[in-house]
Amino acid sequence: MKALTKITMSVKPADVEKKWHLIDADGLVLGRLAVIIANLLRGKHKPSFTPHVDCGDHVVIVNAGKVRLTGNKLKQKIYYKHTGYAGGIKEITAGKVLDGRFPERVIEKAVERMVPRGPLGRAQMRALHLYAGAEHPHAGTQPAAFDVASRNRKNKVGA
Repeated sequence: MKALTKITMSVKPADVEKKWHLIDADGLVLGRLAVIIANLLRGKHKPSFTPHVDCGDHVVIVNAGKVRLTGNKLKQKIYYKHTGYAGGIKEITAGKVLDGRFPERVIEKAVERMVPRGPLGRAQMRALHLYAGAEHPHAGTQPAAFDVASRNRKNKVGA
């Protein structure tokens, strides 16, 4: 009798089926939400995950401006950028970003730092659609509501 052989199948870019997920970020903790989003964008939730292929799904985030940070991170978490000139380093706190014109950038930066750097990561980040309010223009794709609470270990029964 022939022994069982295990074959690891590598998915090809043409065989990838991309779904759409809708997440309401109102009151969710930033880091825990970012991990879930990054895994959906990379496709790690699929059994056909292939590290070198963009096999992730599209993720639509609404109410991104209402995300929650724990502890003193609103005052102590600092984002840096450089103007390109000598001595041109600028800093802004997470609280000011959330109160500013583009509060969704807090989630964008958290997720961006969790996906691979390079062409693959940039392609995966293009599948992230962030909106500060409750409205989004992707209703035609019929994104399925994603239950973040069921993914959170602390909210599970018996944990």
